[in-house]
Amino acid sequence: MCTMIEMVLSAVTLALCVLLLLRLALGRRRRQRLDDAAYRAWWRLRRIGHRMLHWRASRKEAARAAEAAIRRARDGVQRDGNVYKPRSFREPRKPH
Repeated sequence: MCTMIEMVLSAVTLALCVLLLLRLALGRRRRQRLDDAAYRAWWRLRRIGHRMLHWRASRKEAARAAEAAIRRARDGVQRDGNVYKPRSFREPRKPH
């Protein structure tokens, strides 16, 4: 088992070294484009990872916010049949 892990780590290290050597052989513009693409890919992976770790909490928070909005809409509103009449509708309108 230990030798398998060592072989995998050695292969990853070798691949990384070859990639960095090829990067040095590129011109300045191509190296910059490669670096920018790698940076964007890294941030995309981080964002996906963050979403995967926090999706349940954000979903619960959205459900709580929706429930609170529904509760605020129902409380303090006079109903006339199935029509809601908020207190703000009783005040006179501002002339324009």
